[in-house]
Formats: sequence, structure tokens, C-alpha cells
Amino acid sequence: MLRPMVADDVDGLLGIFGDPLVMAAFDEMPLDREDVSRWLERNLDHQRKHGFGLFAVFLNDDGRLIGDCGLELMEVGGEQVAELGYDLRSDCWNKGYATEAARAVRDYAFITLRLPRLVSLIRPGNAPSARVAEKTGLKKTGQIERHGRAYLRYEIANTSLV
Repeated sequence: MLRPMVADDVDGLLGIFGDPLVMAAFDEMPLDREDVSRWLERNLDHQRKHGFGLFAVFLNDDGRLIGDCGLELMEVGGEQVAELGYDLRSDCWNKGYATEAARAVRDYAFITLRLPRLVSLIRPGNAPSARVAEKTGLKKTGQIERHGRAYLRYEIANTSLV
């Protein structure tokens, strides 16, 4: 189940971004509660400014927050693009949850928001995230550097706008 993120999601998000396994995919140290609160506020600001952003991902059976998935407008290669991103608790990996959420957000971006395309930026070596992107229909289009870090660039066009 997806719903827009809210300020009360900080504890659930701490279970994601405080996890060393999750943060290894970003080559970062785990975040503490203050870091997660700042991250969440930045994303809520994006949501208020643009009318969309990240969704909280919940398990249907117990209602537990297990991740986030959504859209963030950012500058990549000198152009404004919408990035499709997803982060899940490590105990929920390899169960299809990220792919299910990413496909739902892709459809929302294309059908409801009518965005022309989506990109996903994935750190080299993060094969599970690359598989989610590919299962969601994104194709690898190259590699870029952003904030001094290398990323693989995946992309999908909204063919319903053609």
C-alpha cells in the first residue's frame, strides 16, 4: 500500500535509513533520528512545492512502514527531470515490494501527472536496484556524475504522450 509521506513517518523511516545494509547501497553511514527528520522535511517540502513527491510504502497485512518510493524533481546533466526512487528495509528485500511500488509510481507519473519521462540514478554495484528499474521498464542509458559520485542512469519515456 502507498500513501503520501507525512511528518509522523520519521520512526518508520529510521528503520530504513538507520540500517547499515540499506545505507551501504548509498556508500553512506546509517542516519540517526535527526538526519532522518531533516531528510523527511526536505521531501515534504518537495511535496508541498511540486504537488508530488515520495510515498510511504506499507505492508498490507500488518500496516508496517517498510519503505519509500516516489518522485523527486532534480537537475541531471543540465536538465530538470523527475527521478523515480525507492528505498526498502533490508528485511523486505527480494520480495517484489520495490518493483510493485515502483510500477505504481511510474503509472501515477505517466497517467495522472503526465510526466514525459522518468529517470532513476543507481549507484554502480547496486544490482538489486538496477533489477527493480529494469522490471519497471527503465533502460540503462549511461553513467553520470552527480555531487562527485558516479551513478548509472536508467530512463523510460511516457509513450502515451506520443
